[in-house]
Amino acid sequence: MRLRLVPSETNINFFRFAGLTFGASVVAVIASIILFLTMGLNFGIDFRGGTTIRTESVQSIDVGAYREAIDALDLGDISITEVFDPTFRDDQNVAQIRIEAQPGEESASTETILAVEQALQQVDPSITFPAVESVGPKVSGELIQAAILAVTGALVAIVIYIWLRFEWQFSVGAVAALIHDVAITIGLFSLLQIKFDLAIIAALLTIVGYSINDTVVVFDRTRENLRKYKTMPLVEVLNLSANETLSRTLMTSTTTLLALLALLFLGGDVIRGFVFAITWGVVVGTYSSIYVAKNVVLMLGVKRDWSGTDKPKGNKFADIDA
Repeated sequence: MRLRLVPSETNINFFRFAGLTFGASVVAVIASIILFLTMGLNFGIDFRGGTTIRTESVQSIDVGAYREAIDALDLGDISITEVFDPTFRDDQNVAQIRIEAQPGEESASTETILAVEQALQQVDPSITFPAVESVGPKVSGELIQAAILAVTGALVAIVIYIWLRFEWQFSVGAVAALIHDVAITIGLFSLLQIKFDLAIIAALLTIVGYSINDTVVVFDRTRENLRKYKTMPLVEVLNLSANETLSRTLMTSTTTLLALLALLFLGGDVIRGFVFAITWGVVVGTYSSIYVAKNVVLMLGVKRDWSGTDKPKGNKFADIDA
């Protein structure tokens, strides 16, 4: 007996409020862009520059105690992570502390670093500081450019893949859904001023992968049904395909969210921003695969007959079943 989150005979009309849902998505994307341009993002140390201090101690590292000691110095954004390595000795406990660049400085000053060291020595007298490194504005700027290229490259590669696998209309629908997901996620981070660092870039790429996977499942079933029901109106074919894949969509989203919510509430501050971004991305990705991608395909229309003698011109790979 298989578990189904929705009955097999489910027939939800996803296009009943197509104008409202698609219009809301357009408004949300525009609002996100405005928020990004006006409020900006709360960039972390990776993008703003700062100083990294490596510590070693024979005592176990208490991240909470470290953070409490440094917070008293009012240095702004502080990141503390414990470093694990199988080559470390049993009594070698290593942590990495990152401090954002102070106003008017490219990195933390000697006085600031000394104050941090003294504060940590109050917590753990055995602590040592084997390395101090700074990330200047130039490196931070290069990281921002690399992050933009990574996200843009992922979107371009996905567009090419969808175009080869399906029709160009599906490719446009898929990229519209991806832009929707990424833009709204960035807008939410801008609105809430959640720290935006390289971990969030990784989360955005994960969102792109998750969203396109869900979209491809719906599109693949749509292509099958377009061949099977040659006279059925396109809107009904899209509805049928969404309903047939709804159980799979909800099952995947629900199981993913269960793991993410556990990490969100129990994973700690270090990964909370990353997990929050992916959690939000799973929700909007599931929404966009149904209410954004399919709406775009419906507006553009699709060639109904892909049989051997009438293949789409200029797209000889459209019928590849890979």
